[in-house]
Amino acid sequence: MKKVLITLVAVLAVTGTVAFAATDTKTVTVTATVSATAKLSLTSATLTFANADPDTTPSIAASEGALTVTAKGKTSAAGNITLTVKAGGALTSGTDTIAVSNLTWTATGAGYVAGTMSSATAQSVGSWTGSGNYPGTQTYALLNSWTYTTGSYTATLTYTLTAP
Repeated sequence: MKKVLITLVAVLAVTGTVAFAATDTKTVTVTATVSATAKLSLTSATLTFANADPDTTPSIAASEGALTVTAKGKTSAAGNITLTVKAGGALTSGTDTIAVSNLTWTATGAGYVAGTMSSATAQSVGSWTGSGNYPGTQTYALLNSWTYTTGSYTATLTYTLTAP
């Protein structure tokens, strides 16, 4: 009996447990809310077009080069993320104007499209299905013409990124 008791004490000392244990478990519910989100970045807030001879330069490229566009959006798996641009009006210098439709762009990057500027209707710059980060470029050009009156012309372009 003494040997059994010594063996039992030795086993308890080594394992540190008693043969009878109790357990209790609980669960936790995790909830994460992901809302539709849109974030747009452009590498430049200005586009400039230098003076050029219309005979040798019928289309003037923007001095800044390609405009890098990054459209990021969260939406449903089948949701359509869209990027549009619309001019606030014609290019103006005092009372003189140049039709904003003389401003065009080419585009690179998946989902991006080329287009012609409008002040009447927002023009598509790109569209994608599902959430993601969509980088691309736009390279603007201004049609050059002998009919333009001298001046410094400006217009405002408004980009809209929508992730429903």
